[in-house]
Amino acid sequence: MGFALSVLYLVTDYLTPTTLFGPLAPFRIELILAVLIVFVSLPVLPKSFLFKTPQSLALIGLAFAVFLSVLIGAHWAWGGVLAFLGFIPNAFAYFLVCLHCNTKKKFQVLVLMMLFVCLFVIANGAFDLFHGVPAGGPSISETTGDVYTNLWNMQHHYLLAQASSTGEWVYRLRGLGEINDPNDFGQMIVCTIPLAFIFWRPKRSFRNLLLVILPVCVLLYGAYLTHSRGVLLALAAVAVVAARRRVGTLPSLLLTGVLFVGAMTMNFTGGRDISASSGTDRTVLWGEGLQLFKAHPLFGVGTSSMADYTDTHKTAHNSVAVCAAELGLFGLFFWSLFLFPTVRDALALASPAKVSEGAPIAPEEELFPLAARRIEVVDKADIDRLGRLLVLSLTGFLVTAWFLSRAYVMTFFLLGGMVEVVFQLALQRGMIAPRMRLGRVLSYSGVLTVSLVLMLYVVVRILNILH
Repeated sequence: MGFALSVLYLVTDYLTPTTLFGPLAPFRIELILAVLIVFVSLPVLPKSFLFKTPQSLALIGLAFAVFLSVLIGAHWAWGGVLAFLGFIPNAFAYFLVCLHCNTKKKFQVLVLMMLFVCLFVIANGAFDLFHGVPAGGPSISETTGDVYTNLWNMQHHYLLAQASSTGEWVYRLRGLGEINDPNDFGQMIVCTIPLAFIFWRPKRSFRNLLLVILPVCVLLYGAYLTHSRGVLLALAAVAVVAARRRVGTLPSLLLTGVLFVGAMTMNFTGGRDISASSGTDRTVLWGEGLQLFKAHPLFGVGTSSMADYTDTHKTAHNSVAVCAAELGLFGLFFWSLFLFPTVRDALALASPAKVSEGAPIAPEEELFPLAARRIEVVDKADIDRLGRLLVLSLTGFLVTAWFLSRAYVMTFFLLGGMVEVVFQLALQRGMIAPRMRLGRVLSYSGVLTVSLVLMLYVVVRILNILH
């Protein structure tokens, strides 16, 4: 019951209540779902591993950082409450996954949920692209001569019309709600592509074609329709990390380079270049983010407020810069506290040397011993494979996050929960060493916080020199 409600909640958040429930949406269906989930989760909570993970502490800290950033940075107490309430639904994803996703089959259902969301948006966007796009672009006002771009975008929920540098109109695929920007939706696609291979089975050609190859091809087509430069770079990074294990680092780089050139030839980015000079505007915004961080180092200028302090009224398009500028060191530390153990545990799961063969767990050691179900068999190969897929998915997320101002989105916390679920499956079976002690995690997260700021500073200085 709890898991089914959790999946429905996640789908509702991604696709919006209006899309799923239509005329019932004004009754705050998502809030009703959240209340029901909390109610059914209470009996499960005492037996859960949830509060044994540093990520739980990180999310609690992030929630307070969001509130304090607006309270102190913007001097607006009620705004802090609103920012806090806006953050909770995204963080809720981590808690739901850790509480209710306790088997490999449920993990696969989560992947199916992500696939469904992506394929739903791609299908609707592609239909709109081929049936609802005028040849000459959005209509022009007869009185002012201006293009009705905003009106057109409001009428086409799955496409974003943008004029290229050559004056041609580019229609970029986007989602709804949290993924209503082409870059955000592209980020979710990149994270979903590696996870789709969880359904791959050796020597099962038809099954693999139906459940893996065809969906991945559709996802790649959807990534192409977003025309996102960050998505293309993320796909290249995922390809390198995936291929180097089989063919080596240099061949994987060469192969990825060929594919990258091919993608650029096919107009993957919608006519926009990928170069230091073409990213000058973003470099300036990264620098402004660092200046805001320098001026407000502890609690930042307030969640979602960075655009109010920049000359162009834009955010930084870099998750580290945005988190540092808006939440300060306090918030960036807790963001790093979520990131570090998530990446560390995923890498441990993906390492054959750190995962051993384990004995099946006894029924009384199960997370839900009263459930009348067969004990699921999970071996070392399963854990290693799931770990590698999660590492690839996190690679895609982090590369795109470097070019997006989406530090605290649901997809990030969803992936963190999925990592800890797999880690717990391995831990229950004695396959992997226990989680790192909280004291060490806090120390390493502090180092990561400082390192991220220094890395961003160095990158900005180098790019400024190249310009």
